[in-house]
Amino acid sequence: MADPAGAPVSGAEGTHHAPKEKFWALAVGSVGVVFGDIGTSPLYAMREALAHSKGGGGGELAVLGVVSLITWALILVVTVKYVVFLMRADNKGEGGTLALMALAQRVSPGQRSAIIFGLGMLGAALFYADGIITPAVSVMGAVEGLRDAPGVPKEAADWVLPIAAGILISLFLIQSRGTASMARFFGPITAVWFLVLAGLGLHHIADDPSVFRALSPWFGVTFLIDNGFLGFVILGSVFLAVTGAEALYADMGHFGKKPIQAAWLVLVLPCLLLNYLGQGALVLAHPEARINPFFEMIPQEVYWPVLLLGTMAAVIASQAVITGAFSMTQQAVQLGLFPRIDIRRTSETQAGQIFVPSVNNLLLVGVLLLLFMFRSSTNLAAAYGIAVTGAMFVDTLLFFYIVRYMWKRPVWQAALASASFGALDIVFISSNLLKIPQGAWLPLVLGAALVIVMWTWNRGAKILTDKTRRDSVPLLELVEILKARAPHRAPGTAIFLTSDPDTAPVALMHNLKHNKVLHEKNIILSVSTAETPRVSDDLRVRIEPINDDFKRVIINYGFMESPNIPKALGLCRKQGLKFDIMATSFFLGRRSVVPSAQSGMPLWQDKVFIFLMKNAANPTDFYKIPPGRVVEMGTQVTV
Repeated sequence: MADPAGAPVSGAEGTHHAPKEKFWALAVGSVGVVFGDIGTSPLYAMREALAHSKGGGGGELAVLGVVSLITWALILVVTVKYVVFLMRADNKGEGGTLALMALAQRVSPGQRSAIIFGLGMLGAALFYADGIITPAVSVMGAVEGLRDAPGVPKEAADWVLPIAAGILISLFLIQSRGTASMARFFGPITAVWFLVLAGLGLHHIADDPSVFRALSPWFGVTFLIDNGFLGFVILGSVFLAVTGAEALYADMGHFGKKPIQAAWLVLVLPCLLLNYLGQGALVLAHPEARINPFFEMIPQEVYWPVLLLGTMAAVIASQAVITGAFSMTQQAVQLGLFPRIDIRRTSETQAGQIFVPSVNNLLLVGVLLLLFMFRSSTNLAAAYGIAVTGAMFVDTLLFFYIVRYMWKRPVWQAALASASFGALDIVFISSNLLKIPQGAWLPLVLGAALVIVMWTWNRGAKILTDKTRRDSVPLLELVEILKARAPHRAPGTAIFLTSDPDTAPVALMHNLKHNKVLHEKNIILSVSTAETPRVSDDLRVRIEPINDDFKRVIINYGFMESPNIPKALGLCRKQGLKFDIMATSFFLGRRSVVPSAQSGMPLWQDKVFIFLMKNAANPTDFYKIPPGRVVEMGTQVTV
């Protein structure tokens, strides 16, 4: 996920020498972005788990069992798995599925990279599926509190859906403006929300202090045994309490490891536990409250302020997911999972502030479809969870490679660590799979579609690169040919963009063939993506002289950076390569791709790849090249 406030702070650099004030500012800032999703879970998690329990969830064992299961899910999944272990596996301070994939690829033997790459695709696809459901279920869960609000007529139930839709449409419409000005309030507002959760819990624990018995795992285990197969179903609802746990890991680079860990242990976890204990005590004392325990626990005098605060918390949680989708898209494009996509910066000073119009529009359409298909948070909750559990399982599988190859542990230790967390993930995945008829099919279908898109793009791009390499002349061979038969020379500098710096670019060959000229200075330019989040300016540009006429320039970017070729070329001056960018021509090869039954992909996949290529962002815009300096030369290629 990306920090809406947009200021990335490396976990290694951002907190080591930071004063205490900065440390706690980062911790409070992380509360809004990292914990917004998990902070809205009390709105519906307890309700859904009790509703699936034997006898409607009103009995003592049901209440104590559900609270016990939620408590230990928060401890085992969030605290032990993510806070204690996975946050140690960082890629230069960055976390998240794609950062973990890049790290695992860097440290693992080459033959395993295809498996790791496939896991990364799957994790990214499931993240997008989760990103569509989270805003819908969070906002709907909060707005549904209108039904029980004092002074509101019974007809209010009809207003919930349009109000939720209106809030979400407004949220997506403001994305293009950037959210930096609002983001400074996200942390404090969400921190107040967690304190309110704790206050409501403390207020109701007095209803039946025996609820503290639920802290023992014995009640959770007994409850599952007593419910038999139904207990397995209930685990899917219990998992709703930990959705958003992966955000701790994904946002590590924006706030630092220690501030996130401190925020979780000092504020978020205690507040969540107090609230769930309070909901449990309320239902023990008043079994009829099980229908909607969270809103039943709010005193009438403060109902409206809490409802408004809960809605704001839900909007903030949705904002974090949206910006997370933007950040994930930027990483996916850089790592070759998606074609070039229009990525716009909404701030000149804050690196994390980006806006991706196509992703924003698709998310908006998807969220609205979900709202009107499912129409309530209870129905949406059935679709929720499977994508998150799947993404968590991918993290667990990738963790095996980190333990084995990065931390240099024996195979049995790596397998034991992954199996321990994997067993927990599989239990939750299996219980969520039982919800497929109720709506869990949707994120699976979305995830599968995205995996096909990423697989097709990556495979098609590789076939295209291999075909171009076979049909091209090696650059060194062309240099020797030009020595023997020198063409007419044109003044100035020509920069030829190519994905393969060892072969003569298509645009260069066409320039020689049709215009029969060679510029005085020629730069063969390639953009390379490193398996690290960012690349320092010292390592940004590598210049390799070929002869007096040609130089090869490699520009390196991290997978969380947006390419800016003119800015990078400015660094060439330090290495002795000087030219005026406004007197330089950029030559781009534009390939027109046609499907072929003899290619390496089925015809339907060829057509998908061609569609993606046609809709890819213009390289001129993507690489920030001055459009008045660009010359495009086309060629037709079959895939």
